[in-house]
Amino acid sequence: MSGTPASDAFGIIVVGDEILNGRRSDRHFDGIGGLLRERGFKVAWLRILPDDPEYLVSEFARTMAEGIPVFCCGGIGATPDDHTRACAARAAGVALSLHPGAVAEIEGRFGAEAYPNRIKMAELPLGSELIPNPYNRIPGFSIKRHYFMPGFPDMAHPMAAWVLDNWFAEGGHAERQCAVRVRGVTESSLMDLMQQLVERFPEAKLFSLPRLGAEFQIELGFRGRCDLEAPLQALMAGLEQRGVTFDRLDD
Repeated sequence: MSGTPASDAFGIIVVGDEILNGRRSDRHFDGIGGLLRERGFKVAWLRILPDDPEYLVSEFARTMAEGIPVFCCGGIGATPDDHTRACAARAAGVALSLHPGAVAEIEGRFGAEAYPNRIKMAELPLGSELIPNPYNRIPGFSIKRHYFMPGFPDMAHPMAAWVLDNWFAEGGHAERQCAVRVRGVTESSLMDLMQQLVERFPEAKLFSLPRLGAEFQIELGFRGRCDLEAPLQALMAGLEQRGVTFDRLDD
């Protein structure tokens, strides 16, 4: 299986009421996001979803229809509040079925103690491919460019790395970034310049990041896969014309 996304972007879904009610903090955005950036990919979006079967089915159906690859963490266990496997099957329009490879892994790990409960984690959407779990051998699974893994970061992140290194080994095409640090002016005073640059260089994505402190500063620049030197030079020329103090930042 393979398929580098045309946009070089992945979605991330985190499933769990414990994230939404504050009992646990999300670590997947930083962990999986870092794995993606190391390989030239980026995060397209992050969604944190409740343990609500109907909501999960609706969201999985929508993201499967979008077509970009998605990492999904959480809810693939065997307890009554683990709905992800069944909801992924419903969203994909297939049945849950015991996956022979998953059965072999779980039996190999637990022996007779795999029954009657742990073996439920081998019930996967029909047609799924397995994602190896180096932590405890209970595999994740993939279907319709969605990669389902446990909610535990210590398990999920090595599994995500395996997916990227085996199914997206070509890597992505990382965006470049260039910027200046502007001092002593507000964003509103530069709005006309920013709008001119957006219209003049539509292939470059302009960003403006104000920083509060003893001295108000703005990190102003561009990111993208195109040549960014021309828009940056135009930005610096516009700032100089306005008498604005700035420093160029390293790429």
